[in-house]
Amino acid sequence: MNILGISAFYHDSAACLLKDGEIIAAAQEERFTRVKHDQNFPECAIDFCLRQGGLTRDQIDYVAFYDKPLLKFERILETYLSYAPYGVRSFIKAMPLWIKKKLWIKDLIAKKIEFEGTIIFPEHHESHAASAFFPSPFRNAAFLTVDGVGEWTTTSYGIGRDNTIEIMADIKFPHSIGLLYSAFTYYLGFKVNSGEYKVMGLAPYGEPVYADIIRKELIDLKEDGSFRLNMDYFDFPAGLTMTNEKFHRLFGRPPRKSESNLTQKDMDLARSIQDVTEEVLLRIARHIKKETGQNYLCLAGGVALNCVANSKLLQSKLFDDIWIQPASGDAGGALGAALFAFHHYMGRERSADDKTDSMKGTYLGPEYSNKEIVDYLKENGIPFEELPSDELVHRVADLIAGHKVIGLFHGRMEYGPRALGNRSIIGDARSAQMQGLMNEKIKFRESFRPFAPSVLAEKAPDCFELDRESPYMLLTAQVRKELQRETTKEEQTLFGIDKLRVARSTIPAVTHVDYSARVQTVRKEDNPRYYDIIASFEKHYRCAVIVNTSFNVRGEPIVCSPRDAYRCFMRTNMDYLVMENCVISKKAQASNNIHETSKYFALD
Repeated sequence: MNILGISAFYHDSAACLLKDGEIIAAAQEERFTRVKHDQNFPECAIDFCLRQGGLTRDQIDYVAFYDKPLLKFERILETYLSYAPYGVRSFIKAMPLWIKKKLWIKDLIAKKIEFEGTIIFPEHHESHAASAFFPSPFRNAAFLTVDGVGEWTTTSYGIGRDNTIEIMADIKFPHSIGLLYSAFTYYLGFKVNSGEYKVMGLAPYGEPVYADIIRKELIDLKEDGSFRLNMDYFDFPAGLTMTNEKFHRLFGRPPRKSESNLTQKDMDLARSIQDVTEEVLLRIARHIKKETGQNYLCLAGGVALNCVANSKLLQSKLFDDIWIQPASGDAGGALGAALFAFHHYMGRERSADDKTDSMKGTYLGPEYSNKEIVDYLKENGIPFEELPSDELVHRVADLIAGHKVIGLFHGRMEYGPRALGNRSIIGDARSAQMQGLMNEKIKFRESFRPFAPSVLAEKAPDCFELDRESPYMLLTAQVRKELQRETTKEEQTLFGIDKLRVARSTIPAVTHVDYSARVQTVRKEDNPRYYDIIASFEKHYRCAVIVNTSFNVRGEPIVCSPRDAYRCFMRTNMDYLVMENCVISKKAQASNNIHETSKYFALD
């Protein structure tokens, strides 16, 4: 039974292939087209999934699309009508795409992939719920889905049992915690649907001085976690922006201009909306526990990528354990739709042992053999050194210890927004300069942004206040007291971005200003090469933690192919690129003929 899952036409289009319920392949379209958050029909991702599964298009049994386009269109029309004549500019901008393409998904799928079979359309939050529960380790669990908006629903909860999911209650548009967070993302000068994690990263620099104003003016929050937004302050239902003049007057200024200097007020606003979001989610979680009586909770939807809030849920002890879909955003809708079709719609059995999920470490994208990489490098005259695997891991460990920045490319590309060792840039967590170096000279991004640690799973409790594994980098934890460094009186008086100058632990490159870290635990069973590199670093340099950030520069998707990796490598100040068993030194490239390499990293 071959099922193709598709998400498209909002942001982060993706495709997924199931064979008899097993996840064979999944990837976002952006990785192939190199257009960040590509929303177009995922033709390239579909082609990859079929190649990976060894299938032709006529071997697809079912296609599952991640939402109901007609229901979403109904919401958009009703919203515009209720706000008319205000919003006519937004209406005129949105309608052509709906009339020409989005309303005809069934015909488009049939045409694009030459498919004449059954197409299944679960609701958007059913797809999120399916992506949360069905791949989870749990036989039975409650689920919570929170995002901006699907068709009408913005938040839902329910119960997953064996091979079925049941949504018990929801909150509908325009009342959305995801859109409230995005409104502050917009107001703080970041891009909606991609900059929300910047707000989360900025929050520890501030204080929650505006939290009471948010609670009083913007959101009516009940004890059970249900809420309503005060729509007098927002423009998003029918306008072209997220916030309006009344919102701007409430906080005493217009939205921050992108790239302008961040102020303490910006940091305080970020902290305030982060705290309110955590409070909303905790109240919802308490209500879910009361109503369902379940011991486990599964999460999906874009808000489930807020790892700080996830950790607060875990620390609340409301549930024995939580599991978060690593592709929680719309890209994960492709997976959820396919799993919904297989288990819920078709009634196929599901196995779970309450221990191991079925995501395969989320390493579900394309991979390239060492031979393919060697051929690519030779064909393009790129100098490199090829090493045996055991020698390679020691060499990389030595390079990390020498404070070199390394692009690491091996195995199958990750599905979802996090790089987990296969398409990563790595460095020495012990270096106080590494965080600034990577932000300014490698990633070309804002200086306040923290980096994540990758740590050997068995050593994680020695380094972080973490009592379980975090393989998908979706939980934060405090650096252990024994590793923390006492700050001086002078350092304690610093405010805002100045706090960044302080080395707060023996692993300062991955220690945020509140002593937290977004942890990835690494097991040998999930990623042998990456584990061996960190293990070698730990053996020889007595540190089980390294820096891990995604292999891309600001504004571009994570690299997918050897060509993407080399292009990114040459455009940055990375010192080394390691692709499978091939080591490429930046110094060696300096002697390479520029005409031979420029076409691989030109800005076109």
